[in-house]
Amino acid sequence: MCRTETNAELNAGRSDMETAGTLRDGPETPPVPAPPDHAAETMRLQIESRSRNEEFARVVVAAFASRLDPTLMEIDDLKTAVSEAVTNAVIHGYGGGDGIIYIEASVCGRELTVTVRDTGVGIPDIPKAMEPMFTTDRTGERSGMGFAFMEAFMDQVEVRSEIGRGTAVTMKKQMGG
Repeated sequence: MCRTETNAELNAGRSDMETAGTLRDGPETPPVPAPPDHAAETMRLQIESRSRNEEFARVVVAAFASRLDPTLMEIDDLKTAVSEAVTNAVIHGYGGGDGIIYIEASVCGRELTVTVRDTGVGIPDIPKAMEPMFTTDRTGERSGMGFAFMEAFMDQVEVRSEIGRGTAVTMKKQMGG
């Protein structure tokens, strides 16, 4: 098992301004116990909440995942899932307004874990939001298939959210080999 840093470890030594809006460690995010010699490789990225940054985010995560020697299909699946998560943060988390999207990817063995997090409005009913075809978009431009695509293309999807504090979508996939 690989060791990953907890939010408290990541925030150590940072000012309140740098850690404002981050999801805090608590019962829902326990630290992962493992010896330090099995540390996961990790990549962190912060992007402005703009639709045009979605492509950049998916390419960066795909480049990071390339160390696992994935198939082209695995890379396409990953890029689609990341695109959907980032788009959800832009459209639903921040309502198309200003904000920061935090992306973290880590590799442990053959498993890639990607978390896309915002500090936007949050999701009041996660099970409902994850139903295929459900959308809060009233313009008719959104299909409500974002979470369904994430679940179809990744091995595991977990959504944590708190009203007024934001949403974190964590996706895992075994890749390569």
